[in-house]
Amino acid sequence: MSARETPAAARWAMYVGVAILFAIACAFLSNWQFSRNAERTEQLQLVENNYDAAPVALEQLLAPGAELDPADEWRPVTLEGRYLPDDQLLVRNRAHGGSAAYEQLVPFRLDDGRVVLVDRGWLPPGNSQSAPDEIPAPPTGEVTVEVRLRPGEAAPTSGRSAEPGQVPTINLGLVAEQTGPLEEGAYGLLMSETPAPATAPFTIDPPSNDPGPYLSYAIQWILFAVMGFAFIGYVIVNERRLRREDAEDDSVP
Repeated sequence: MSARETPAAARWAMYVGVAILFAIACAFLSNWQFSRNAERTEQLQLVENNYDAAPVALEQLLAPGAELDPADEWRPVTLEGRYLPDDQLLVRNRAHGGSAAYEQLVPFRLDDGRVVLVDRGWLPPGNSQSAPDEIPAPPTGEVTVEVRLRPGEAAPTSGRSAEPGQVPTINLGLVAEQTGPLEEGAYGLLMSETPAPATAPFTIDPPSNDPGPYLSYAIQWILFAVMGFAFIGYVIVNERRLRREDAEDDSVP
């Protein structure tokens, strides 16, 4: 190799090194998207398996004081007892109906003494204030309800608070601070109440079955890595062609 070609060879080696580093970064990002896709697939399969299952007694899925098994999320259970309307709360800033809505949380005392939090559904903000214009009362007396079990949500990390009678998230520890002791392993998302009330909150929609963009993003990152090598190859080939043409021009007398 001539002295004239040495700087070009070094530059091309640098190009290839950059392409390799770019490909490694793309591989990392692609693998992360594949992992996200696998997690989303598991979530969708869990919903498909559990959402429309036959209701069972609460004690079959949640022992007193126990945490909900992640494999039992969305499983329907039957509760028998009484609502505790004096301890009801609203959880704010819930995305329903295209607005920052509320969800109605009411403790439910079972016949065996356990207290389970029931999310009865969502309520739109009021016409002249953010709080709902009307909060439907739960059925009184002995009630049979069917709910789907959900794990409690994480406590807010941003220091968010809420007005009296409200909570910023369905964190069962925060809720219990206002309602008194309740089962903190899970809460119930209402399916039905017997007897049915005259009015009730809007039913919360089923979880989305959208698989998300993760798989397409993973494939895109692989294609980006290939395109990086292709681009570097094009640059090197084009540069060599131009150098040959320059050399031929220099050789012409």
